[in-house]
Amino acid sequence: MPDTTASRELAAGHSAWQASLTLGFADDAGTTRLFDNRHYGPLRVQKALYPEDARVCHAIVVHPPGGVVGGDQLSIEVGVGPRAHAFIATPGAAKWYKANGKVSRQSMRLSVGADAALEWLPQETIFFDTANVVLEQHVELAAGATYLGCEILCMGRRGSGESFNTGTVTQRSSIRRDGKLIWWEQGAMLGGRLDSPLALDGKTVCATLIATGKPLAAAVLADIHSDIAADGAHLFGVTHTKGVIVARHLGDDSETARRLMLIVWRRLRPHLLGRAAATPRIWQT
Repeated sequence: MPDTTASRELAAGHSAWQASLTLGFADDAGTTRLFDNRHYGPLRVQKALYPEDARVCHAIVVHPPGGVVGGDQLSIEVGVGPRAHAFIATPGAAKWYKANGKVSRQSMRLSVGADAALEWLPQETIFFDTANVVLEQHVELAAGATYLGCEILCMGRRGSGESFNTGTVTQRSSIRRDGKLIWWEQGAMLGGRLDSPLALDGKTVCATLIATGKPLAAAVLADIHSDIAADGAHLFGVTHTKGVIVARHLGDDSETARRLMLIVWRRLRPHLLGRAAATPRIWQT
């Protein structure tokens, strides 16, 4: 749905969606297959794609309404079986419209089996002014599993001159390996208070890439810093603690954030997954 006045008026009068998507991937003699694809409501994957080779199954998660309004409830569950490799993305920016007095929620539960891999690389998420959103993501990893996940959050619509003056975006995320917690983060971004150095320091876009898998050589982090510096002067940082790599960026442009996160992904993917990192076609549309 295009971002027009008519679409927003339609959203304002729309009753809340209850939507869920369950995906299951499994290794079949070296081919990763999407064997479980169940949906309820407007949330789905149309088919499995293989732009690389049979070992990596790509899936594009589509939300047909084009935006989430106050009261919508989205649930996504993904299971990747042992030795399988799934790559999941979205076809365009996710839009969270004004709250209309109701809270919108998205819950994600991702499970990755032994020696399996999951890459979760959606495009940017745009929060309209007055949106009231709760986002939860929990990842469960078995021994030898690899996870790479990215998010780009845009507070307000800078191109339309809109700021995120009111509303709230609350996030909770965790990663466990063999049941042990290795990453936990929670926070809330409050409309009108994002200028604080403890928030976004006046910026409107924040991007985070989190990866965990086999041990990473220190030289890879140095290469990432070098690549980012070659791109220009950016508010950017990357850390590697207890097997979790975290890269972050603050700025005012989603295209810049996307470019920087892809720089990090291109460096990490060959080391963590032994695969070249060709930019996903869906990110270029």
